[in-house]
Amino acid sequence: MTIMYHDGNRKLQDRFDSRRIADRLEEKLTRTAFTDDDKAYIESLPYFFIATADSEGRPDCSFKGGPPGFVRVTGASELAFPDYDGNGMFKSLGNLGVNGHVGLLFIAMHGKPKRLRVNGEARVERGDPLLASTVGAQIIVRVAARAIFPNCPRYIPDMQLAAPSMYTPQPGCVPPEPAWKGFDAFKDAVHLRQPTFEG
Repeated sequence: MTIMYHDGNRKLQDRFDSRRIADRLEEKLTRTAFTDDDKAYIESLPYFFIATADSEGRPDCSFKGGPPGFVRVTGASELAFPDYDGNGMFKSLGNLGVNGHVGLLFIAMHGKPKRLRVNGEARVERGDPLLASTVGAQIIVRVAARAIFPNCPRYIPDMQLAAPSMYTPQPGCVPPEPAWKGFDAFKDAVHLRQPTFEG
């Protein structure tokens, strides 16, 4: 076991004769603290992907979006991001309540392609001080990074970033409700009161 690899990784590295390059990539690129470039990159993005798992290890992956800077590097090895109003399923945050292990993928598919992965342990705490100063947030999630590493961007398609989502929280604005909440199949089950975190 290393910070990056376990027996499953090693078996495939040996089968495909890639252990040497895998070790070199870990040695040269993997870190446990964010660099200034990592911070600038993470805080410039309007989205990222998060992988979580439940108590039995069953995985789930989710897209998280917001205004650039909605994810903040808050310490040498810590970042924080808000959870905004969603569909009420709480798949990611529910998983974090029983299994704090997370994998985050920060990816730029516009301009110069780039990927940065952050693996670590997440926590959600009632009364996080960032909650009051984060427009639209219902919960703040903090992640203690265990491994931070870039990925080769060669397969990222060249895409355009046209405009932010109209649902992105903005100071002084109340975002519109998504149309699906008014569909006959759902409207009687939608909770419209501002939620509070009681965890």
